[in-house]
Amino acid sequence: MGSDLFGSYAESTCAALYVASISSFGINHNLSALLYPLLISAMGIIVCLFTTLFATDLLKIKAISDISHVLKRQLLISTVLMTAGIAAVTFAALPKNFTIFNFTNEKHVKNWHLFLCVSIGLWAGLVIGYTTEFYTSNAYSPVRDVADSCRTGAATNVIFGLALGYKSTIIPSFAMAASIYTSFRLASIYGVAMAALGMLSTVATGLSIDAYGPISDNAGGIAEMAGITHKVRRRTDALDAAGNTTAAIGKGFAIGSAALVSLALFGAYVSRAGIGSIDVLDPRVFAGLMVGSMLPYWFSAMTMKSVGTAALRMVEEVRRQFNNIPGLMEGRTKPDYASCVRISTNASLQKMVPAGFLVMVSPLVAGTFFGVEALAGLLAGALVSGVQVAISASNSGGAWDNAKKYIEAGASDHAKSLGPKGSDAHKAAVIGDTVGDPLKDTSGPSINILIKLMAVESLVFAPFFAEHGGLVFK
Repeated sequence: MGSDLFGSYAESTCAALYVASISSFGINHNLSALLYPLLISAMGIIVCLFTTLFATDLLKIKAISDISHVLKRQLLISTVLMTAGIAAVTFAALPKNFTIFNFTNEKHVKNWHLFLCVSIGLWAGLVIGYTTEFYTSNAYSPVRDVADSCRTGAATNVIFGLALGYKSTIIPSFAMAASIYTSFRLASIYGVAMAALGMLSTVATGLSIDAYGPISDNAGGIAEMAGITHKVRRRTDALDAAGNTTAAIGKGFAIGSAALVSLALFGAYVSRAGIGSIDVLDPRVFAGLMVGSMLPYWFSAMTMKSVGTAALRMVEEVRRQFNNIPGLMEGRTKPDYASCVRISTNASLQKMVPAGFLVMVSPLVAGTFFGVEALAGLLAGALVSGVQVAISASNSGGAWDNAKKYIEAGASDHAKSLGPKGSDAHKAAVIGDTVGDPLKDTSGPSINILIKLMAVESLVFAPFFAEHGGLVFK
């Protein structure tokens, strides 16, 4: 768990350290300034340790309705404390004036510029987290509207869920655009990398609330299998519903930070490939943009179909066991769990080979045969469309899941009018949840890895593409 978050963390740190090494920090051998990204990360660990105390000791949960509020406050508390921590590290480690590598030029920067870059990324992450919570928590109207649409069947449920996911990209896109523009104006690509690091500086808190969801979900499964009282199951359902929201918030952080990291790596690629400027009207660049913006959809189609194929095989295997194993329906015989686990394991390994091949080969083909400009367009297109696809997929899936939980819990008069379990509205919600699972658990989270991996690979092979690429146009 959290590999996408840790991947963004490592890549943003590497991007910032690389730019710092060829700036005045590295030239003047100013070690404390050179290690500024690592100091920010270290401060984030300390802040998140203190933040934990608010949930475990200072703001204890006394009612089910308090769960989501306490978890949400964790994000706000860690952000406020981290802002103070960023100020302390920035003014202690950085000189008042320095120069930052800015492609072919040098940009004069003050230490408070870097404080703003990191802080803007940090608060943009909070905006993305709160927006994600609004669109995926059943405490707010968007998810309740999705649940209400189940009255008229699964089709309207799917329509409302997709619309919710598309709409949920608006505020995160503005937040990322503002942080990118401001940080780039203040400190060029180094500022963008530090903004990404700021967004991830509270990753310890984000990862904790991200892992909270699966833990609660499994606890509910254990309670149901063990036949524990309905009171316990009701509590685990409430925890699971909050966990779905926190998992979506974690994905929002991962996607937002991936966008900033990919832009920083894109800037490093442009510099290393020797590209003076990128002209969108250049047919090579525009063709790359078109193909690159298509790649996240192609990748999502492959991952979603893989989930569907594995699910089909699993259903067939379960039916086979019910038909062929005597006494299984009556509970006298245990099922063959190993065969089911084998289906999932083999599918997860085999079906990701084509998707991984697509990610790895696309930059190589574009750079080798069509040149560095076409590859620049490919990366930009994949970045822009990938962010939107990932956010909408994750939030639609989370909303469908919590709409089902909302109906099952029956905690309000509105929810009771839709339920109980087994009603037509509940059956429609289950279908929506089934559609949303591959979106929020497979395609959505993996797209941010797609855009980062393509950028990293392009950066590594940039000198080769600059010297030998563009075979088609030679």
